[in-house]
Amino acid sequence: MTAVFIHHTDTPNGYDCTNVPRTLRNLYTGQIRDLKWGDLGYNFLVDTCGTIYEGRAGGADRPVIGSHTLGFNRSTTGIAAIGTFGRGTPVPPAMEHAIAALAAWKLGLSGIDPVGKVRLTSTNDKSRYTKGTSAEFDAISGHRDGYTTTCPGEALLSRLPAIRRLAAGLQAQSSQPPIGIRLPTGLQNLGYTSH
Repeated sequence: MTAVFIHHTDTPNGYDCTNVPRTLRNLYTGQIRDLKWGDLGYNFLVDTCGTIYEGRAGGADRPVIGSHTLGFNRSTTGIAAIGTFGRGTPVPPAMEHAIAALAAWKLGLSGIDPVGKVRLTSTNDKSRYTKGTSAEFDAISGHRDGYTTTCPGEALLSRLPAIRRLAAGLQAQSSQPPIGIRLPTGLQNLGYTSH
């Protein structure tokens, strides 16, 4: 993976984290039935408690192509914060930490610096860039950087610099390659513990 795109699910906030599986089922149904994607578009989803869920099937530690940022799905990972993060909405610290740990791990598999820049080439004219156009992105970017949208919301977008710095710090602390699934035990090496 060469880049991570951050999203929000644009679903209600204030949920009880024990009810997240229901939200995930609803998202799944909408994306396979209404959008005809065959699976969730996001590779991962993170709730306000910091729990990480595998989205698109195929293996958390494999380069599964999502359907999350039109024109830039190849060689990228889509991480969706469960909720809506418009201006003034606080982004929970546990969610930020989980997003940073996950991004650090996924980018680390390819030796990408979370605070660095990457060059991606659009594969679709409906993205922010015409097909074949090469553009520079932050290694951890917001959905709106590659597609005309308000996603991931002003509040979450404003937290991306802090998430990048945290991811870089976590990545620097880890000397072990991540292994495993359910969530990869490598995330524990990055200071992430499941809630």
